[in-house]
Amino acid sequence: MLDTRELGRRPGSQRQVSRTVPAPADLGIEVLQVPEGSPVELDLRLEAVMEGVLVTGTAQASLAGECARCLESITDEIEVDLQELYVYEDHALPGEGDEVSVLQDDLIDLEPLLRDAVVLALPFQPLCMDDCPGLCPECGARLADDPDHAHDAAVDPRWAALAELTEAHQTGQTEQN
Repeated sequence: MLDTRELGRRPGSQRQVSRTVPAPADLGIEVLQVPEGSPVELDLRLEAVMEGVLVTGTAQASLAGECARCLESITDEIEVDLQELYVYEDHALPGEGDEVSVLQDDLIDLEPLLRDAVVLALPFQPLCMDDCPGLCPECGARLADDPDHAHDAAVDPRWAALAELTEAHQTGQTEQN
């Protein structure tokens, strides 16, 4: 929560705010997120306008997660731009509901704004490196660790009976010699 009482309701008045806050729970997506409680650096400008308070600025945080292809751990940094108009309670129109952010007792709840900005800025499928080859579909080995990883070609089940006959024939010739 951010207090706007010092700003007053005079359109044009501004205030710079720099703060470090703990990250809320579940800030991110399933495979990449800001760890809960880790520091989020906020650098904001609060500006009073006729309808309410315009908040603009940036948020920086650390990310932790895993690669979508090979499940390797990923750590990174994110910086997102924030901008939202928080309308005074007496200026909010009935029925606007979730469409408009409303000041509650001159306090701003930044969590929904931060959550929306971070989630939208994250890659849908984060990768440990741009050309990550992923995992072997047969055994699950990480292909980046062993680029020459290979398996024998699988026998087509339609030819399995013929392979058994060939094997039996070769075993029979070996026993005769």
